[in-house]
Amino acid sequence: MDNIEVKANEVLIDIVGVDYLGMENHKGKRFGVIYQFKNMKTMERRSFKVLVDEGEKIPTLSKVCPIADWLEREVWDQFGIVFEGHPNLKRLLNHAEFEGHPLRKDYPAKKRQWLSENDLMQDQLENRLETLGYKVI
Repeated sequence: MDNIEVKANEVLIDIVGVDYLGMENHKGKRFGVIYQFKNMKTMERRSFKVLVDEGEKIPTLSKVCPIADWLEREVWDQFGIVFEGHPNLKRLLNHAEFEGHPLRKDYPAKKRQWLSENDLMQDQLENRLETLGYKVI
């Protein structure tokens, strides 16, 4: 992870999680986290893959690339990969009461989960409005 360097004119365009559990001929760590960058000047793309085992943490890129905040939350929500130092690692795509991580290969495909309370992400909305100069009452 230490060898990922964001170059001038590059933007992070995506972070993708992969679960290698049960994949034929795969030896090594269970998960992969793929970072995709695009150079806005040359239009070239670069990708990096970081392999991580269950229970391991990888450092967040959210301090260097603000868009990583949301992208890392998606990967955590779906795969359970923890990004150490992330400012707000909580559910984004699944409801707050959801148990497990649905894109893991060992997650039961037909498992149903009841939603009893909706998370409106009010705290994030208020923070964003305040940074734009609005007063939240």
